[in-house]
Amino acid sequence: MKVGQNAERLAQLQQTQIQAAADKKAGTAGEALQRTTQTAAAGVPVTVSDSARSLDVNAKNQGDIDVAKVRAMREAIANGTFSVNAGALADKLLGDASDFLRPVSR
Repeated sequence: MKVGQNAERLAQLQQTQIQAAADKKAGTAGEALQRTTQTAAAGVPVTVSDSARSLDVNAKNQGDIDVAKVRAMREAIANGTFSVNAGALADKLLGDASDFLRPVSR
């Protein structure tokens, strides 16, 4: 296939990328992967390995995220009432950088 021969397919792929970017803003990574796979199925065959599927299942089963807190933060951002404690953020960043730069004992 030469460049420019299939303008319709190119337009379809561009639309899929635009839709994937819009979908990325909402939902979990697993949901976005499913939507991307569904929209990509129209033009390009996509397969997801078993190890990638197990990562999605593990992510859903782990309780690392406080959903209520995330929801409250999203609402505060949407309302314009969310404030950032710059001092606490700076302390955390400096602590993480210090941990990262600390030599590893052998």
